[in-house]
Amino acid sequence: MDSEGRWRNLPSGPSLKHLTDPSYGIPSEQQKAALQDLTRAHVDSFNYAVREGLSHAVQAIPPFEFAFKDERISLTIVDAVISPPSVPKGTICKELNIYPAECRGRRSTYRGKLTADISWAVNGISKGVIKQSLGYVPIMVKSKLCNLYTLPPQALIEHHEEAEEMGGYFIINGIEKVIRMLIMPRRNFPIAMVRPKWKSRGPGYTQFGVSVHCVREEHSAVNMNLHYLENGTVMLNFIYQKELFFLPLGFALKALVSFSDYQIFQELIKGKEDDSFFRNSVSQMLRIVVEEGCSTQKQVLNYLGECFRVKLSLPDWYPNEQAAEFLFNQCICIHLKSNTEKFYLLCLMTRKLFALARGECMEDNPDSLVNQEVLTPGHFFLMFLKEKMENWLMSIKIALDKRAQKTNVSINNENLMKIFSMGTEVTRPFEYLLATGNLRSKTGLGFLQNSGLCVVADKLNFIRYLSHFRCVHRGADFAKMRTTTVRRLLPESWGFLCPVHTPDGAPCGLLNHLTAICEVVTQFVYTASIPALLCSLGVTPVDGAPRRSYSECYPVLLDGVMVGWVDKELAPSLADGLRRFKRKKNSSLAGGGSHPHDRKTKSVPRLVPFYHSLQTGTACAEPGIGQRRTHWNHGAGTDSVFCWSFHTPGTLPSQPSPRNMYQCQMGKQTMGFPLLTYQDRSDNKLYRLQTPQSPLVRPCMYDYYDMDNYPIGTNAIVAVISYTGYDMEDAMIVNKASWERGFAHGSVYKTEFIDLSEKIKQGDDSLVFGVKPGDPRVMQKLDDDGLPFIGAKLQFGDPYYSYLNLNTGESFVVFYKSKENCIVDNIKVCSNDTGSRKFKCICITMRVPRNPTIGDKFASRHGQKGILSRLWPAEDMPFTESGMVPDILFNPHGFPSRMTIGMLIESMAGKSAALHGLCHDATPFIFSEENSALGYFGEMLKAAGYNFYGTERLYSGISGVELEADIFIGVVYYQRLRHMVSDKFQVRTTGARDKVTNQPIGGRNVQGGIRFGEMERDALLAHGTSFLLHDRLFNCSDRSVAHVCVKCGSLLSPLLEKPPPSWSAMRNRKYNCTVCDRSDTIDTISVPYVFRYFVAELAAMNIKVKLDII
Repeated sequence: MDSEGRWRNLPSGPSLKHLTDPSYGIPSEQQKAALQDLTRAHVDSFNYAVREGLSHAVQAIPPFEFAFKDERISLTIVDAVISPPSVPKGTICKELNIYPAECRGRRSTYRGKLTADISWAVNGISKGVIKQSLGYVPIMVKSKLCNLYTLPPQALIEHHEEAEEMGGYFIINGIEKVIRMLIMPRRNFPIAMVRPKWKSRGPGYTQFGVSVHCVREEHSAVNMNLHYLENGTVMLNFIYQKELFFLPLGFALKALVSFSDYQIFQELIKGKEDDSFFRNSVSQMLRIVVEEGCSTQKQVLNYLGECFRVKLSLPDWYPNEQAAEFLFNQCICIHLKSNTEKFYLLCLMTRKLFALARGECMEDNPDSLVNQEVLTPGHFFLMFLKEKMENWLMSIKIALDKRAQKTNVSINNENLMKIFSMGTEVTRPFEYLLATGNLRSKTGLGFLQNSGLCVVADKLNFIRYLSHFRCVHRGADFAKMRTTTVRRLLPESWGFLCPVHTPDGAPCGLLNHLTAICEVVTQFVYTASIPALLCSLGVTPVDGAPRRSYSECYPVLLDGVMVGWVDKELAPSLADGLRRFKRKKNSSLAGGGSHPHDRKTKSVPRLVPFYHSLQTGTACAEPGIGQRRTHWNHGAGTDSVFCWSFHTPGTLPSQPSPRNMYQCQMGKQTMGFPLLTYQDRSDNKLYRLQTPQSPLVRPCMYDYYDMDNYPIGTNAIVAVISYTGYDMEDAMIVNKASWERGFAHGSVYKTEFIDLSEKIKQGDDSLVFGVKPGDPRVMQKLDDDGLPFIGAKLQFGDPYYSYLNLNTGESFVVFYKSKENCIVDNIKVCSNDTGSRKFKCICITMRVPRNPTIGDKFASRHGQKGILSRLWPAEDMPFTESGMVPDILFNPHGFPSRMTIGMLIESMAGKSAALHGLCHDATPFIFSEENSALGYFGEMLKAAGYNFYGTERLYSGISGVELEADIFIGVVYYQRLRHMVSDKFQVRTTGARDKVTNQPIGGRNVQGGIRFGEMERDALLAHGTSFLLHDRLFNCSDRSVAHVCVKCGSLLSPLLEKPPPSWSAMRNRKYNCTVCDRSDTIDTISVPYVFRYFVAELAAMNIKVKLDII
């Protein structure tokens, strides 16, 4: 189904009918398309990367040439293939394919083998092709290389997966990892920018520049800038191997084409023929080249090759001209194939730069969507893979040189196959990248950041899981900037980015989320037919002369290529023609188009430029070749603009934006029901809400995505009343009877992976799980395999598991160390890839029951978070006339300052829905001042016999007297957050101490102490409690008794006298001062032990510390 039709078939409103449908819960024949679309950008981009993209990348890798024994060796990768995950050959097993569930359980990586065909030549004569494995690369789940691809829901369940498994992630060491989508500068488009920090790049530099993010067909990227200098000249700035280089523009222009200086001059001044300053500046740039003795293209290439070849690591037989051409191919406008196209683009950028510096052109906004694109995980994967394949070729030369130092090596097929096996494989770099998110690259891949590229796709709840696939990050470097311009929500982001789903704090505005209808196009699109079409519509080719002067024409760009010129009068009709072609979906326009605009924004390679779609309200177009493209259909209505708003009821206009932002964050911290395959999972920690419910008030998108399969909260009866003092400052009172019936009861699943091979030294294979017969330590709590029974309850000190040493027969028992009781949920026995491992690796999953306790955190869907302060007996709770007792008492002081009117509306809507057996639509903007939510829900309450305003008379549970005020009471969907006291409380009496300072160690996991810091010290001083302060910082910390010499004041000189052999061991020995040689001057004092350590450290630096003993 196309994107437009999909959004026309939205449900008219939410409904509860499917919950009673007999087929509810039975796997369907096909997966739900709506959920699959959420991760489509990840999966499709990976599919492109491992098929068409990989072939393009292989073709783009240049032959690696080097000298060996006076011979020129050339290695070329001619083909590469990635195979689906499977067990190694020769393995005895029933199933050759490896599935994701197995990798999660074994804590292994879901990966496929990368095999390449390496062609080798000696002195330019081809000698053959060798097929070689380059290692293993991670495979994205549900991609075409994944063994789950195209499986129906029933088959997915049989392979221990979710019926609606969406994929889009990698499995690294058993952990699901997602490569973040990054916002990058728009590819191949000159962006005029003003950056004051550019002045610091050298004397004469100004803040004006034009930047281009050049991207090749296989997605290799390089950033390039033109800088305007104070003397009117231009400096070209590019990056090679993470080093910054500057080159006067005249050298680049002369080296690219064999034009004369006059021809270059004429091309640069097009449209500015009457500007004397510009003419003088161009003359000055060309004069600089001549002054260096370079008057022809060959001389310039020779000069540049001689200057740069020391950085290029090229073979010695390359002439300087070839070295310079290699530099231009790798660093200057790499997206263009011919030097002539590069020349015309640099000329256009120069004219734009001078227009910016002279105030004739406004700077482009790099924070606007029109100047941005999304780097998808597949494209990033391809860029990294291409670089590692190039590094593998280089590692072959190093391995060959090392081998030649030890033995005499001749170049033949057999020896080369041995050398190839010594190359640096791609396995470890990929696993390191995805496991840590840190990029180790020699080139930097054109990124501004090298960390935070991957995140864990944790399934705390289903909403949090989905958000990982819809988030787009601006970049870690922007978080360090003091400016706020990059964080602003711009009007043109409407429909593309959710306006409220962004975290608060450091990443605010930098980490955004795509809306549900925003699509990222991942396929490469060819535009070879577009230039001919443009010429037929009136565009003059770049090497031709337009009918009018260049100052009365607009330049036309197509994906970074200067196509030609178009008359200003003809430009509007050209844009309308392209728009008509797009709407008709003409095959000749499949790849994109161009539209000329004035010099303030230059030309934009899009069928319908973004700024025109904002003005005319037409659908936003697909940009040019391979760019970040999104579809925005106005016909879908505003109800589907936001990415579900995370179940926030349709009250976005009813309350301040920060509250909606808070809910977007708290919705991802909620205990819920994230998956249906708890028994098959081996996650480190999983949360489960025992009795979740379907919300009575929700947007229609909730049903569109079938979110009832993964609910995250409970419908609670909430009374807004200040009852007792336990509800102050966001605290809330919970009915104890509701708590006893299981209100918000949950469990935490913790998994521990135990590998006995880590407990012994390398090479020893004697440990296996088991129990020694008659071992009294086991107490019949472990089975014959030395493992606990399924369903057994474990307490502190109980035997956890047991293992044996086969060589010595010795038995080892490990005891359960956690203070929290748990139940053994399941145990998985793990092996290796070949299935030949002994019984020495298991995975134990424990279930920890977590009833709500005082201090646990709850929240409504409106940013109203609160702490459970008291479980109040039901007999003392206020009750209604009908005997209804609320589940939660909410303090009314939480409303006025926060203005969360949406919670009040939800309370009325939930109450009316429960009374009438309905499910209300909470989609934003469905109510207005004429048709208010208060009137609609008030009438429904009135029809059910309740007060129009949602209030009721309540009676005191203590005295039974009717309360004077009407109390607002209704049904609100409440969430239990993962922040629980059981995970955070810390208490200690005595325990471990630091070996150096003798102070209590810190850290909750090691039973450490709580830090008593400077601010706490100031608080006790302000209270005048000096003895308490002395007790905390001295007696309970590192008090020690030391001997000191009163005369010389030394802590180090008193030493215990050495006894002669005749002395009895019971005889009392004295301390002597080695400096004063006296024992009557020794006294004992109480000092912190860390002070004694400090004195010893100073003595090691020849600094004496003297104490005055009074």
